[in-house]
Amino acid sequence: MVNDPRFHCPMPLAAGTQTDLPERVAHHAVRVLRLRHGDGLTLFNGAGGEYAARIVGCERARVRVEVLERRDTERESPLSITLVQALQAGERMDLTVQKAVELGVERVVPVISRRSVVRLADQRAVRRLEHWRGIVAASCEQCGRNRLPEVVVPESLEHWLARGVEPGVHRLMLAPAGRHSLASLPAPSVGGRVELLVGAEGGLAPEEIVMARLAGFLSLRLGPRILRTETAGLAALAAIQFLWGDLKEEMTDV
Repeated sequence: MVNDPRFHCPMPLAAGTQTDLPERVAHHAVRVLRLRHGDGLTLFNGAGGEYAARIVGCERARVRVEVLERRDTERESPLSITLVQALQAGERMDLTVQKAVELGVERVVPVISRRSVVRLADQRAVRRLEHWRGIVAASCEQCGRNRLPEVVVPESLEHWLARGVEPGVHRLMLAPAGRHSLASLPAPSVGGRVELLVGAEGGLAPEEIVMARLAGFLSLRLGPRILRTETAGLAALAAIQFLWGDLKEEMTDV
C-alpha cells in the first residue's frame, strides 16, 4: 500500500526474501508505530526504488519481514541541486538540511564562512556529519524519496571555492543587493546542475562575495525583503524548483 510507513534500511533488499530489520528501524516500527505481525511497510536502501514488505515475525527487539516486490519508484528532481550552506547556529542547520531534502536537493555542502557562529573540527565535525545524515534519511522516509542526498564533511568556504567548477553549472549566491533575479536568468538544460550558496547569520562577508564571483557565482536577490539564513535558502530552493524543476508541473496539475 502507498500509505504504508516507510523505512530506510541501508542493506541489500530483494523481492522474495526475508530479512531482519536494523535495530533502529525495528524499534521505531514496533515500539513507536505499534506495527504488528502481518502489517505492511515500505523499505528503501537509498540506491533507488523501493520495496513492499510485511512483518512476519516480532520477538522482542527482533522484527523479521518478507520483501514482497520491488517498485521502480523515483521522486527525484530533474535538476541536480547542490546547497552550499554556511554553518548556522542552533537547530537552524538541522531544519535547513531537513527541508532541503524535501525540496529535492541532491547534495548538501556545509561550509564555514567568516560570519559563521558555529565552528566544527575533528570529532565534533564527524558527529555533526553523522547527525545530518540521519536527518537526511528520516526526511527521505517522510517525503518519499528513495535516493539519499549526499552530505559532505564541513570545510571552509574559501577552500571549497578554490576547487573550481565543471562547465555548465549554474552557480548562484544569495545576496540582498544581488544583481540578478531568478526570473531574469536562463533555465538550465534538462538534467542541469545548480549550486546555491547561502550565507550564515549576517550573510556572506564582502570578501567572500568577491571570491564567489571570481569562482563564477552570480549574486541573486529574493525580492525586497531581507530573509533570515534559515528562510533564504529554502525560499530560493522552492523558487528554483518551481521555475526550473518539478514543482511547477505538479502545481499546474492541481
